[in-house]
Amino acid sequence: MSDFPSFPSFPPGFVFGAATASYQIEGAANEDGRGPSIWDTYSHTPGRTDRGDTGDVACDHYHRYREDVALLRELGVDSYRFSIAWPRIQPDGSGPVNPKGLDFYSRLVDELLEAGIEPAATLYHWDLPQALEDRGGWRVRETAERFAEYTAIVAEHLGDRVPRWITLNEPWCSAFLGYSVGRHAPGAQEGTGALAAAHHLLVGHGLAVKALRAAGVREVGITLNPDWNVPASDSDADLAAVVRADTLHNLVWTEPLFASRYPATEEETWGELITGQNFRREGDLELIGQPLDFLGVNYYRPIVVAAAPHREADPAKRVATDNRYTEVAYPGVRHTAMNWPVVPETFTDLLVAMKQRYGDALPPVHITENGSAEHDTVDADGTVHDTDRVEYLSSHLTALRAAMDAGVDVRGYYVWSLLDNFEWALGYAKRFGIVRVDYDTLERTPKDSYRWYQQLIAAHRG
Repeated sequence: MSDFPSFPSFPPGFVFGAATASYQIEGAANEDGRGPSIWDTYSHTPGRTDRGDTGDVACDHYHRYREDVALLRELGVDSYRFSIAWPRIQPDGSGPVNPKGLDFYSRLVDELLEAGIEPAATLYHWDLPQALEDRGGWRVRETAERFAEYTAIVAEHLGDRVPRWITLNEPWCSAFLGYSVGRHAPGAQEGTGALAAAHHLLVGHGLAVKALRAAGVREVGITLNPDWNVPASDSDADLAAVVRADTLHNLVWTEPLFASRYPATEEETWGELITGQNFRREGDLELIGQPLDFLGVNYYRPIVVAAAPHREADPAKRVATDNRYTEVAYPGVRHTAMNWPVVPETFTDLLVAMKQRYGDALPPVHITENGSAEHDTVDADGTVHDTDRVEYLSSHLTALRAAMDAGVDVRGYYVWSLLDNFEWALGYAKRFGIVRVDYDTLERTPKDSYRWYQQLIAAHRG
């Protein structure tokens, strides 16, 4: 432990937490009335995930949640961010409620509170009920309306015990990886459909905020994954490509949420895909832009952007993310097992730039995900070493502190992730956890990073 990096300091009341997501850890995919989600369908489709991995068992958190809460208590976190699986609550995405699904999350919340850990619930972390996708998914407004109904159900049952609520996790991934690139469920490759999905996710967020406010919960927010986009050169073409990338990754979300407008650069970025849209309605901006108690920010790495031509000549078939730019390598830095560059100072840059752009309209920030996939080593006695992850976490927490010193109001930090888990299309090949999971035995083993984070929290409390 003496070789570990020193701990950055944070103000009194700063929240330290850990995060997970339902489909990535729960398993029990076909138990107790849970319906199928788009990720069940996607992961069971040949060729979609690495080695054909699925979330059928994952970390079996559904049966082992008490063991995982005990790990959280030993870690010493103030808060645990988990997500609720919509198909456990409403197997078809609407209609009758599944009482066994609600009971699971009620038991989890009670277990956390008994351990002295504050629950933070995410309502949507990508596991859309398949029945709703069959009716159009996020391309259609009905899904946003059903999301509000589901939110009201969950808030009625858990709102008295869960103080912090997140409507959506990384809607960029849902809209563009899911409906445009096709690397995430439901695996579509569309242009206008992806842009409609982005808008309806924001509408669903707005409707969910109203439902949560009506239920009287304490804190309401949304989690975005804004990117720090760096031009590959100072050429006009690369600088223009960064503007298009920033529109897609950031402004499509932050402008409606915090400035009550759509991005000024959207027509240049998407052309007739957006000018010909018919999915926006009068009053949508007001609905989307309701005041929030916090913004969740997930951050992992910067992106280097270079200009590139469209790959699809027919604009009607052009996927929304093919916006005349491409990602290129970040030179001269270490890369994680995801091949993501480790440049912690860009974490500071991103947060400061968001504060400068939106000023007082930007609510207080919680870092709801930050972490790294690394190549861990396991000793003969089972000890797990992950020096690179410890260095990553230390340097990014230091960068976070620098953003706070520059005037960004950051209230908390959740490490991603408590457990090694199902990493979406990458299956179980990449490990982000500070606790190792043996996928054959499901045994949990805290890594060096767990011990380092434990010591950081203890040092913070004095």
